[in-house]
Amino acid sequence: MMNIVLHEPEIPQNTGNIARTCAATGATLHLIEPLGFSLDEKHIKRAGLDYWHLVKIKTYKNYQEFLEQNNYPKVYMATTKSRQTYAEVSYEEDAFIMFGKETAGIPEEILLDNKETCIRIPMISEARSLNLSNSVAIVLYEALKQHNFEHLKTEGELHHYHW
Repeated sequence: MMNIVLHEPEIPQNTGNIARTCAATGATLHLIEPLGFSLDEKHIKRAGLDYWHLVKIKTYKNYQEFLEQNNYPKVYMATTKSRQTYAEVSYEEDAFIMFGKETAGIPEEILLDNKETCIRIPMISEARSLNLSNSVAIVLYEALKQHNFEHLKTEGELHHYHW
């Protein structure tokens, strides 16, 4: 299963939306402190709706603790500073994909240590960035697509009619 890593997220609604995306895909959500909110706040709970029982969440005191507890994994780092797009890499089935805080992204010293796994979402030059929860969804679903959406339901049903 995929792993989404948020480095010091600040906005509870974004993290709640990301938690819901993780719940719907089976991805584990890793949160690196400090967080800009409490996991008990109503805004994060509301954004995640009634999916919280489906979310696997792990928290860490800092980036180093995250690395140590996960055996120093290969981490794809989403940043506007990368030359490589998110669609140009091949994600492992249990890939770790990291996103930085809303106001500053992933610290540059971390990016410089991981240049080969930095990825970007293309956008016009006048735009600074996309919303964090949208960015997570874009990259996560590309990684899942590369594995044929394994373990996910890919067919739906109409409620009142039949195809």
